[in-house]
Amino acid sequence: MSATTAPTTTVNVDGTPFAYRELGTGAGVPLVLLHHVTAVLDDWDPALIDSLAAERRVILVDLRGVGRSGGVTPDTFEAMATDTVAFLDALGLDTVDLLGYSLGGIVAQVVARQAPDRVRRIVLAATTPAGGEGPAVTGTLLQEAFQKASEQGKHPKHFLFFEPSSAGQDAANAFLARLDQRTPEDRDTPISDEAVGAQLTALAAWGQSTTDAGLAEITQPVLVVNGDHDAMWPTPGTLDLARQLPNAKLAIYPDSGHGGIFQYHDIFARQVLDFLNN
Repeated sequence: MSATTAPTTTVNVDGTPFAYRELGTGAGVPLVLLHHVTAVLDDWDPALIDSLAAERRVILVDLRGVGRSGGVTPDTFEAMATDTVAFLDALGLDTVDLLGYSLGGIVAQVVARQAPDRVRRIVLAATTPAGGEGPAVTGTLLQEAFQKASEQGKHPKHFLFFEPSSAGQDAANAFLARLDQRTPEDRDTPISDEAVGAQLTALAAWGQSTTDAGLAEITQPVLVVNGDHDAMWPTPGTLDLARQLPNAKLAIYPDSGHGGIFQYHDIFARQVLDFLNN
C-alpha cells in the first residue's frame, strides 16, 4: 500500500465521523500528521508519506468539518486540539508522535500542552509560536496567491509554498504532479469555505496573541523545520519557536519557503525518522 492507494475510512469521534488514512509498518509509536490551512488528506506529498511509512505507522486525519469529516470546524486551536485527542481516543492510541505542518503545527503545540502524556515526540514544520508574524494575515496571503495563480495560469501553491527561483518553481511543479497521482475515484472532498473561514479566525487570534502559549511547558523532544525564506509565515518565527522550546532541534532548508518539507521531502523524511527513532 502507498499514499496514493491507501483507502480513506472514517472513525466515530464522539458521534462525528472523522476521515483518515493509515499506512506503514505498524512498528513503534504511531506518527499522526496534522495538515495546513485549506488542506485535506490529498494535500500531503505522497513521496514524503511513503518515505515515512517505510519505517513508521503513519496516520493522516481530517479534523472536524474538514474534507470528508463531519461536523463544523471550530474556530479555536484549543477546540481543534481537543478534537485531535478525541480522535486518538477513538483509534485507541494512548501515545503518539505528532507531525504538524503549518496550521497543523499550531494544533500540535496545543495538543502537547493539553495532553502531554499522549505525545512522545513532535515535529513542527513551517509553523510559528503565538504572536508570530504571518498567521493573522493568512487570509490576505491566500487571496493574493489565488489572484496571481489565476492571472499566470499556475497553482496558488507555486506562490505560497515555493520560492520564485527556477529551483523553487521546478520543485513546485514536481510536488503538484505528485499530488495528482491519486486516482480520482478516492480523492478527498475539497475543504469548504466555512471550514477555511473558521481556520482563518483561529489563525488571526493566534497571530494577535501576546502570550508565549505555554511553550516552556512542552518538554518533549521537538524537531523544528522550515525553509530559509518562508513567504507565508516568515522564517524568523520558526527560529523564535525553536528558541522558546526547551528541547528543540532546528533544521532550515536553503532556497525554499513554506513548502520546504516537500521540496526536500527525501531529506526531511530521513531527518524525521532519525529524530523519532533516536
